[in-house]
Amino acid sequence: MAELIVLGVIAFVLFIFVMNAVKIVHPYQRGLVEQLGRYKTTTDPGLKMIAPIIQKLIRVDMREQVIDVPPQEVITKDNVTVTVDAVIYYEPTDPQRLVYNVANFIMAITKLAQTNLRNVIGDMSLDAALTSRDNVNVALREVLDDATDKWGVRVVRVEIQRIDPPTDVMDAMHEQMKAERTRRAVVLEAEGAREAAIARAEGDKRSRILHAEGVRQEAILHAEGEAQAIREVADADRFREETVALGEAEAVRSVYQAIHDGDPTPDLLAIKYLEALGVVADGSATKIFLPTDLSATLGSLGAIAELFRGDGGATPVTVPPAPQEESAD
Repeated sequence: MAELIVLGVIAFVLFIFVMNAVKIVHPYQRGLVEQLGRYKTTTDPGLKMIAPIIQKLIRVDMREQVIDVPPQEVITKDNVTVTVDAVIYYEPTDPQRLVYNVANFIMAITKLAQTNLRNVIGDMSLDAALTSRDNVNVALREVLDDATDKWGVRVVRVEIQRIDPPTDVMDAMHEQMKAERTRRAVVLEAEGAREAAIARAEGDKRSRILHAEGVRQEAILHAEGEAQAIREVADADRFREETVALGEAEAVRSVYQAIHDGDPTPDLLAIKYLEALGVVADGSATKIFLPTDLSATLGSLGAIAELFRGDGGATPVTVPPAPQEESAD
């Protein structure tokens, strides 16, 4: 019975020994092996065997971690107190320095972030802090990354969650924003009215130009039409005059040919000549031009008159010389 008890105790001790000797390091972890209180080595993920009591395995999580920085009041460059809240993302790079170089990493990086947050925001005005969060994030990340490098940690990024000014400042900002929006609305309305007026003026100007162009084109076409009509009428009149002239010439040639073929006597020619002079004098002209040989013609007429009287021995009629031009009123 005593032997069974001893065997049981030995088995229990062995079980405890094996449980303490066998360690499992996960893929996202690294193991620090300490022997008799001193750092011995850093192990990779997997099944590890250590000597209990003599050795100790410390697991370090190598995944990216996030720390919420508590809200704090910060005074800006223009003496406005704002409440700032931020978060920090970091990842361990050296598990040995993370464990042995800092006792409480979370508290250390939180206090460091708060201190540098006051410095960064304190060098900026309220408007710059509200509109330049990216600049604040970059500046704070660079400061924290340099400070935590000796702790085996790399600060990935820093994000400012919110910046809350006091209530009276918020009210003033709302009023300012409202006034700015009203001003922009008035300016946009004025610009719209100006653009509309310019567009209407341009439209009226274009309309007047097109109307004047149409009137000018109409006048040009009308003048060209009248000129064309005048040219056609002139051509027609000229053609008609030429035709009449040709006809008259042909008629004169025909008459001349007929007279030549009929062999008229001088007495007959004189009578026809007088008839033609009567027709000429019957017009509305104020002047009548007589040929220069009128005396010879009148002499012939006198001879004809003597023939009609039958007095063969009468004294010849003496006709005075005729003037070259007579006026008929």
